[in-house]
Amino acid sequence: MKNLISFKIIMLITVGLLLTLQGCKKSVNSIGNPENRSIKGAKNLSATKSGPLSVCYIEVNNNSILDVGKYTLASNGANVFDIGIIFAANINYDTSADTAQLYFNSQVTSVLANAATQIKPLQNQGIKILLSILGNHEGAGICNFPTQAAAQKFAVLLSNAVTKYGLDGIDFDDEYADYGTNGTGQPNSSSFVYLVTALRQLMPNKIISFYDYGPAASELSYNGVTVGSKVNYSWNAVYGTWSVPNVPGLANSQLGPAAIDISSTSQSTATSLAQETVSNGYGIYLTYNLSDADTHTYISGFTNALYGSNAVYNASGGSGSGGSSGFTGTHSIISVQSGLAIDGGANTQGTKVQLYTSNNTSDQKWTITASGSGYSIISAQSGLALDGGANTQGTYPWLYGANSTVDQQWIITASGSGYSITSVQSGLALDGGPNTQGTNPWLYTANGTVDQQWTFQ
Repeated sequence: MKNLISFKIIMLITVGLLLTLQGCKKSVNSIGNPENRSIKGAKNLSATKSGPLSVCYIEVNNNSILDVGKYTLASNGANVFDIGIIFAANINYDTSADTAQLYFNSQVTSVLANAATQIKPLQNQGIKILLSILGNHEGAGICNFPTQAAAQKFAVLLSNAVTKYGLDGIDFDDEYADYGTNGTGQPNSSSFVYLVTALRQLMPNKIISFYDYGPAASELSYNGVTVGSKVNYSWNAVYGTWSVPNVPGLANSQLGPAAIDISSTSQSTATSLAQETVSNGYGIYLTYNLSDADTHTYISGFTNALYGSNAVYNASGGSGSGGSSGFTGTHSIISVQSGLAIDGGANTQGTKVQLYTSNNTSDQKWTITASGSGYSIISAQSGLALDGGANTQGTYPWLYGANSTVDQQWIITASGSGYSITSVQSGLALDGGPNTQGTNPWLYTANGTVDQQWTFQ
């Protein structure tokens, strides 16, 4: 086993060096890079499905951002929604300093301040989380910065928020600014271009999106620089309609002409717009107003058109569960690679779990329940929990007294022909190693290989 550990470490170092050497060439493949913002570059958001990205605005004043993680495809457990948007932060105006300020109301503050339980679990599930920015009736907006320096200053505030709260990007919505209030200026041709240019420089690998609405929709180019050269995506802002955003520089794969309000757009219209999105080769399908209620029947209307599958609702999705249903309860956990089951062995404190011929005994039964940012996996035989121990590369998870700590929390996510089991603490995946009888599964860098794929029976 020591030789195997050495081999895997050598391979890991080799791969790391290769990636480092290729880094200068591969930077253009980042999802946030304006030189490669297409759907092809974004498919990692939901690796187990193909088709348009599904984007969802969540009104966090009324509903939980975690709702965006509660829907998966019945066919393979992939996330229905690829991008969730916190709606919304505001641009306020400081009359004493004559500057725009970034403002969070109490509900947005709560989401951001609790990013570990409100944002990170969704990201662990494979969903990108953006923060939407819009006016607040005080005269300040994305389209009336008086100087380039003022736009750059606000871009810094946005970039700092993305970094501080671990977000995946910023969405711009030019509504409710009430330009002219408090003596502010009217929209100008340079403001929005200056803003997105500065933000792209500050966030080269993050997502920037534009809700195609308001004065900014008519101010998309200045001095030869286009907004479309700086943002990743743009989408229609009128729900229940089809309208292709006119944002020069964006390909069809980066545009969302279809927009629906889940609370008011008819299911037949939502389905028709989804069909039109696919048939015309557009890369985004926009939804709004996802509520805390189970609406999987409605959502299935457009997921069938987009992905050929019904949607499934999982109440514990978005809390680190990977959004896939059916995990809670008692199961055998079987390696996709070898067909061997995870066995508790002696089932005493400190025992390393092992792979053993599947025999349906209580040694191989595990009770799975939601816990913290993921799931706990408890031996049905002993009541001891699967614990990541040191939670470092090469660690062998063992059985330990259940204590609900992060060492005992696991994220279960659809992967290949099964599911990955990933430590919340370290982000390392449970790996079957040589996948032979008596092997102790260990923690290893998540790589999506069959050694890291498991089924629940």
